Amino acid sequence: MSHVYCKLSGLVTEAAGTDRRYSVDVIKGYLDAALDIFGAQRLMFGSDWPVCLLAAPSYSAVYEIIAQWAGRLSPTEQQDIFGGTAQRCYGLRIF
Repeated sequence: MSHVYCKLSGLVTEAAGTDRRYSVDVIKGYLDAALDIFGAQRLMFGSDWPVCLLAAPSYSAVYEIIAQWAGRLSPTEQQDIFGGTAQRCYGLRIF
């Protein structure tokens, strides 16, 4: 369904066990599945801040997981995930 988008948010807290530890490899598996299902044009980064701090040491740690994973994608796909998709989904205009 082309009108459905997916926000990549809350992954560290959902992937964390009761010990509040998460596996980057497990998260990358979820990211791969989301990419296969939605494509980069319908994925958008969301930090889940401040809730992400329940499992991650910082906001930047969460961002780095997604950025490292997205590094294998084209510049256009990375731009979609880190802003372009949100612009389209929410009808945002950049001035």
